[in-house]
Amino acid sequence: MIIQPTPELKRYTLPQLLRARARHEGSRVALRQKDYGIWNEITYAEYYQKVVGFAHGLLALGFQPGERLAIIADNIPEWLYAELGTQAIGGISVGVYQSSLPAEIAYVLDYTGAALVLAEDQEQVDKLLEIRSEIPGVRKVIYEDPKGMRAYAGDPWIIGFTEVLRLGEEHARANPGAVETLIEKGKPEDVCHLSLTSGTTGRPKAAMLMHKNLIHMGVALQQVDPLKPTDDYLSFLPLAWIGEQMMSVGMALAGGFAVNFPESVDTAMADLKEIGPHVMFGPPRIWEGIQSSIWVRISETYAFNRWVYRRLLEVGYRAAEYRMRGQAMPLGLRLAYGLADQVLFKPLRDQLGFLRLRRAYTGGAALGPDVFRFYHAIGVNLKQIYGQTEIIGIAFVHRDGDVRADTVGKPLPGGEVKIAENGEILARSDAVVAGYWEKPEATAETFADGWLHTGDAGYLTEDGHLVVIDRVSDVMHTASGQMFSPQFIENKLKFSPYIKEAVVFGDQKPYLTAFINVDPQTVGKWAEDRGIAYTTYIDLSQKPQVAELIRKEVKAVNDSLPEHLRIQRFVLLYKLLDADDDELTRTGKVRRKFVMQRYQPIVDALYSDAKTVRVEAEFKYQDGSVQKVATEVNVLEAAPLAGAPGSYVAR
Repeated sequence: MIIQPTPELKRYTLPQLLRARARHEGSRVALRQKDYGIWNEITYAEYYQKVVGFAHGLLALGFQPGERLAIIADNIPEWLYAELGTQAIGGISVGVYQSSLPAEIAYVLDYTGAALVLAEDQEQVDKLLEIRSEIPGVRKVIYEDPKGMRAYAGDPWIIGFTEVLRLGEEHARANPGAVETLIEKGKPEDVCHLSLTSGTTGRPKAAMLMHKNLIHMGVALQQVDPLKPTDDYLSFLPLAWIGEQMMSVGMALAGGFAVNFPESVDTAMADLKEIGPHVMFGPPRIWEGIQSSIWVRISETYAFNRWVYRRLLEVGYRAAEYRMRGQAMPLGLRLAYGLADQVLFKPLRDQLGFLRLRRAYTGGAALGPDVFRFYHAIGVNLKQIYGQTEIIGIAFVHRDGDVRADTVGKPLPGGEVKIAENGEILARSDAVVAGYWEKPEATAETFADGWLHTGDAGYLTEDGHLVVIDRVSDVMHTASGQMFSPQFIENKLKFSPYIKEAVVFGDQKPYLTAFINVDPQTVGKWAEDRGIAYTTYIDLSQKPQVAELIRKEVKAVNDSLPEHLRIQRFVLLYKLLDADDDELTRTGKVRRKFVMQRYQPIVDALYSDAKTVRVEAEFKYQDGSVQKVATEVNVLEAAPLAGAPGSYVAR
């Protein structure tokens, strides 16, 4: 018997649901992990056995119900064993981004009061040793990968994952029913996991996820987009992110499909091609990055091939308009698309690992409409979702045949939405979390009156689609009082294969300006093809030829915008915005106010007559060292004013 994703599952906790699958379909594959080039399969029975074994090990270490265990690791089965093992005995797991710096980890562990930490390898253990004096509440650090750990053998603070399992075996022999008894005591309304918010406006808060939240999401989304128990999913985004928790925990346990773990972060895209998943989820940066890589490959081929690509892509774009609306294509277009699919799109999807892909989602930030059209043109059923950590990642999703690039779809089954008087989006469902850990004031504000106050501005169309404008706090007005969303313009800029990131300014200003990060991969290739030598990213970004290249891209975007939304001046930022420098969140969102404050001299230059601005660049490295470099950044205009060389205005 295969358990189906029905609302009845919400009466279980996550460990109870895993136990049910182990009992009824124990021989089915639940997880796969690639190790030394081989995909190793783990059945539901083995999955549950590992979870129970780790739970016994925690009890042997004195871990108590209600305590927190933090996990800092890449995507490995042991993350799930630790998370569900902690939850099985009434504990609470805490996800920590593996890319976090020691100071960030210290904040999370202190804030959540973690008693134990699972750290994947020596790199993560070394971070913890660096901050050991700052986290006195951590009693034990558990490492999973023994490589390089021999030097720490005499430290009682550090213990191996296999040793915890061995202690668990001893505890199980002495107390055979201890874990099962605690699993039975679990309730769907129990807080089971702490998931960090993006932290775009300050330090991240920890959302308190309940079992029923994740299971509701797994059930509700599959009512819209059913998945098969034989389907495959590749887990390569950080498990500390709510999107990956939603897919690898909530969706996987509710739907029963297999979760596949790549050999490493570096091999994830290659492993994706081997697995050929049926469902995929990723933030815009993933889809934008794949599109850029396609562009680079096409640009390296022969002129005739590039011409064929452009002609067939035009056919794909026309077909996409019908596919996204769920309308039948005219016979001529259907035949033309069939040819284009056989010649280009199907081989392209095969090379990307998308040949079996039926469901593809993007969320975490807005994705530009042109990117949507591109993926539907090549036959990828990409759909926007909208949600937040506080509502388990998804509250709205496009339906098949009703995909609109300017909306985020309709509410999931069981969800409600309304728009407040100030335009803020309010939502509620069984996916809304219990609040923020140790933040009663923030909880009261965000979850007032039984509704999740999203902090985003938007409106509903006549047929129930939600249109998200921007963060309420980020919506801006020009000096003349015209409202605009900087994110909308930024997304249009980022559709260019040469632009990796953009930050638009203009609140209470006479015109709009922008910071632009050029894409080092595509712009570097463009420069090499033209014999333009460069050394560093700073050097590349300030080349006059690159300035002209990006000026054309900005002009193309300006031509598609009303006059008051056009960029008039911009700079090519001398460094990539980086989460390690607090300029981006760990999920890749721009911390707009922080960026503005950090680069205030450049912002001031954009609203002056300056042609250049002198700055001191600061670069942080993973070993904690800092390098400072003085450089000069050019202030660029959007388009030349006819008849006045050197003077520029927007057109």
